Amino acid sequence: MNLEQRRLRRKWAFIIAPLLLFVAACSGLTYGSVPISLRDIWEALSAGGDPLHQKIIMNLRMPRVLIGLLVGACLAASGALLQGVMKNPLADPGIVGVSAGGGLAAILAMIVFPQFSYLLPALAFAGALAASLCIYLLAWDRGSSPLKIVLAGVAVNALLGAVTNGLMVVYSDRVQAVLPWLAGGLSGRSWHHLSFMAPYAIAGLALSLLAIKPANLLLLGDDESRLLGQKVELQRLLIIVLSSLLAGAAVSVAGLVGFVGLVVPHAVRLLVGDDYRFLLPLSIAGGAALVVLADTAARSAFDPIELPVGILLAVLGAPFFLYLLKKRGMSG
Repeated sequence: MNLEQRRLRRKWAFIIAPLLLFVAACSGLTYGSVPISLRDIWEALSAGGDPLHQKIIMNLRMPRVLIGLLVGACLAASGALLQGVMKNPLADPGIVGVSAGGGLAAILAMIVFPQFSYLLPALAFAGALAASLCIYLLAWDRGSSPLKIVLAGVAVNALLGAVTNGLMVVYSDRVQAVLPWLAGGLSGRSWHHLSFMAPYAIAGLALSLLAIKPANLLLLGDDESRLLGQKVELQRLLIIVLSSLLAGAAVSVAGLVGFVGLVVPHAVRLLVGDDYRFLLPLSIAGGAALVVLADTAARSAFDPIELPVGILLAVLGAPFFLYLLKKRGMSG
C-alpha cells in the first residue's frame, strides 16, 4: 500500500467512525423487546411523546448505551496500547490476563468485602495493574516472541481463574449474584453504574491521547528511542499503568468482556497502519461502536432471552484470534 492510498484510507476512516458511532447509539436506543422508532426517541429525549417510551429510553436504554460506548472505548484503547508497548498484535486485556486481574479484584469486592463495593473501579484497576505488571515481568524481553507473551498470558489467566473459582467455591452462597458479571454483560446497568465508572473511563481515555507520542516513539525500538532522549522503561511502565486503568474501568461495570481489545485495534491497524495518531482514536471509536452493536444484537436477536454481550463477542473474537495465530505462525 502506497502513501497516497493510506492517506485516503485514513481520511475515510475518520469520516466513517462518527457515523458508525451514531448508528450504534441509535440501534441501541431503537431495538429491544419494545421497538421504538427514531421519531419516538427524539420526542422522548425532548421531554415529549409517550411516557412509556420516555421511561424505557431514559431509565433503561440510554445509560446502557452510554456505558457500552465507554466500555468498548476503554477496552479497545487498552488493547491498542498493550499491543504497542509489548510489540505484539496478539496482546489483549483479556488474553494476557489484565481483565482477569481486574475481575478477580472486583469479585473480591463483590462477594468477600461487599462493604467496599463503592471502590469497585479503583479495585479493578489495582487488580488489572498487578496482572499486567506480572505479564510484563514474565514476558518482556527485547527478543521475546509472540509465543512467549501468549503463553505467559495463558499462565496468568489460568492462575487468576483458579483463584476466582476457589473464591466461588468458598463463598458458594453468594455466587449467584456474580455469575452474569463473569459472563460479561450490560444487563441491568443504570445511571448509578455510569456515574461511578465514568470518571475513571473518561480520565483514562483522555490520558491515552497524551500517550500517542510516547507510544509512537516506542515503535521505533528501545535504542532509537533512547537516542531521541526518551526514558523508555518509564514510558513503558506508565503506558502499562494507563492500560490497566482503562481495562479496570471497563471490567468494573461490564464484567469479563473479551476480545474487543484484540479485534478492534488489529482491524484498525490493517486499515490505517501503526501510527497511533490514527490508530488510537479510530480504535476508541471502533471499540465503542462494536460493544454497543454487539449488546444490541445480544439482547434483541434472541428475544425473550437476553444473551450476555461477552458471550457473543467471544463467539466473534475467538475465530479471529485463531486466524491471527495461524497467520503469524506463532513465530518470534
